[in-house]
Parts: sequence; C-alpha cells; structure tokens
Amino acid sequence: MFHSRSIHAVFGLLLCLLAAAMPAQSAADDQWVASWAAVPDSAGPPLQTQTVRQIIRTSLGGSSLRIRLSNLLGTAPVIIGPVHVALHDDDAAIAPGSDRALTFGGKSAVTIAKGDSALSDPVKMEVTALQELAVSLYLPTHTGPSTIHGIALQTAYITRIGDATAAKIFPAGETVKNRFFLTDVEVLSGADARAIVMVGDSITDGVGSTADANRRWPDALAARLQSDPELASIAVVNAGISGNRILNDGAGQPFMGPSVLSRFDRDALSKPGVRWILFMAGINDISAAGLLATPKGHVSAQQIIDGIQVLIGQAHEKDLKIWGATLLPFKSPMQSAHMEEAEAKRQIVNAWIRTGSTFDAVVDFDRVIRDPTHPDRFLPAFDSGDHLHPNDAGYAAMAASLDLRLFNQDK
Repeated sequence: MFHSRSIHAVFGLLLCLLAAAMPAQSAADDQWVASWAAVPDSAGPPLQTQTVRQIIRTSLGGSSLRIRLSNLLGTAPVIIGPVHVALHDDDAAIAPGSDRALTFGGKSAVTIAKGDSALSDPVKMEVTALQELAVSLYLPTHTGPSTIHGIALQTAYITRIGDATAAKIFPAGETVKNRFFLTDVEVLSGADARAIVMVGDSITDGVGSTADANRRWPDALAARLQSDPELASIAVVNAGISGNRILNDGAGQPFMGPSVLSRFDRDALSKPGVRWILFMAGINDISAAGLLATPKGHVSAQQIIDGIQVLIGQAHEKDLKIWGATLLPFKSPMQSAHMEEAEAKRQIVNAWIRTGSTFDAVVDFDRVIRDPTHPDRFLPAFDSGDHLHPNDAGYAAMAASLDLRLFNQDK
C-alpha cells in the first residue's frame, strides 16, 4: 500500500515529466515564417572588398532566424561572406553581445549563381517583433552589377575597410538608400504564426514616408497587429516595388522591376507561412499611357482587371486568401490632357474591385485618402506633396482603416 506522501511524490514526478515534455512538443510545432522582405527590383553598382551594413525591422519574432541573399540581377556569380546579424543600436552600431555569424551550408561565405539566391543556415537568436536588426555583408571580390531594392527608405552603411561584419562600431564610409542583395528575413515562430504579404507599387513600398522611421503603411499595420494579443502572431511582409506594373515589366524610370504577374509566385505565394495577400496595384499601368510612347504601355481598364483576375486565381489555387485594395487618387491641381482618361480608368478598376471582383475582401483605401470635396484628389492632410503618395499621416490612416476582423474570417 502506498502512503499519501509516496502518492504525492509520484504525482509530482509525473507533473515534472509532463512539464519537461511540453517545451519539446511546442518546439516541434514551430515553423518558419517570413518576417521581413525587400523585393529585388534593379541592378545596382558593383562592390569589391567592401562591407555593407543594412538595418531592417522584423514584423514577427522567433527563436531563430535565417536570411536570403539574391543575385537575381547580377551578370555573373557573386561571392558574399562573411555575413553577420545583430541587434541594431544607433546609426550603424550594433548592440554589444548580440552579434551572430551566419553560415551557408556550414560555410562562412557563399557563391550565388547569376539569377539565383541563397538561404542561410538557421542561427539561434531570440528576436522580438518590431525589433531592428543589422545585417552585415562582406563582398571579398568584385561583384559586377549588384542586386538591389532601389528605394529602401532606410540608410545602409558601406565601408572599404575590409571585413567589418562583426564590428560593434561600424567604420566610417558612405551611406546609401538601397538594399543590397538582402531580400528576406525569416523567423522560427509558433505553430499559430502566419503572414500577410502586401503586393503593390510605390505606395506599398512607402514612398513619401519618413526615411529611417518605419512609417510605411505595412509597418504601421505590423505595429497595430502587435498591439492586439489575438493577432500578434501575424507577420506583415512588404512585397512592394516603386514604379511596378501588373502587366508589363519595368522600362527604367519611372517604372521598375518585373511585372507583378511574373513575380507573384516568388514574392507572395511562396513566402513561408503566408496565409493572406493584400493586393494594391494598377496606377502605374494606367499612368504609363501618358509617359510611354510604345503601344505596349497603353493598356485598358479591362486588361488591368483581367491581369488582377489571373493573380486572384493563382492565390486561390494555393488556398490563400487575397484581398483587393482600391487605387488611390492621383490627380494634381494642374490638369493634364492625359489625366481625364487616366482617372476614368481608375474609376472603372475601383468600381470592379468594390462590386464585381472575386477578391475575398475589399479594402477601400481610396475612401480613406481622397478629399471628399475633390474625390479625384488627395486629402491635403494626407498628401506627401506629389499628389500621388501619402505622407506619414496618410499611411497611418490606411493601416488604421483595415478591418482586423478579416483575419478571423477563415479560422
């Protein structure tokens, strides 16, 4: 016969065993989720024996991380490494004791073939949501044209003083506003973690917002989600390219990057942990008619709608929810001959998005940003000054207008 003390001891031992088993079970359920992205959109300057330190802000935290480097727009193989990641301090400095060396297949450097990319090995590192990280890349040999994201709205630091990837205080050098080679940061997060990918053009990219301040509207949405305990497991991934079009590839300034149709799978559908896509593009397809003399640049509202329907179909084939956002006004007080035709196309596309589309939900950003007295123009308080891109207040209003109940519709 067992004494009560023995029974309590056995019961306590069982509880300890269960408690010890629970973290292992939880860790087994963890998954990789995209936490940050910058789409490669153009070829940049060559680099050689230089270190580039870039600052990013996560949208979701995790217990480990890994990064992706791209040579999509290079003309030859590129060697990158060593590569380090650390918690960001101020300017180009990193927090003491936070530096981690990344490897690729167990090696400190990686050779990436022309047009290819490389995913790093995971590194154990506790990362919180909305945390700034510094990713440092050393380029030991001549790269040829670099692969960049042209409008980062974030300062990158470059030094020619050899390998400075682990330096707490980054050596003096030059600063630029591009992203070099770095396209993704993924985190190992909980079983309930999911991502929403924002696909769009310069408005999604954040043009008009304050640099080095994370004031793009996807940034504001990420902060809003983190303030809600029920939605704090959702990452926000920015897949915007300034000047991007749905139907045609970039033709140099002012149009950049591969078309949305050609990049949709890589930049949205295939992101780890993606559950939702929010799509807002078409303005550059419309404006191209007034800027490009080639017939290919002149597309109809119906062609834009047809292109969007292809994207919706591709998302649904992957069992993903895709939400459509209406196109913002872009008429300036100085009327041009092309503007009337362009505005007519915008109204047709917006009417289709609101009433006849097959999107899973509609986000009416046009109603948020437009001036009620001049519906084809920006509300002055939200205008960055170019009558095309919102300012910080406009982007904040866009993020605040999103109905968060949409995230719970398919649970």
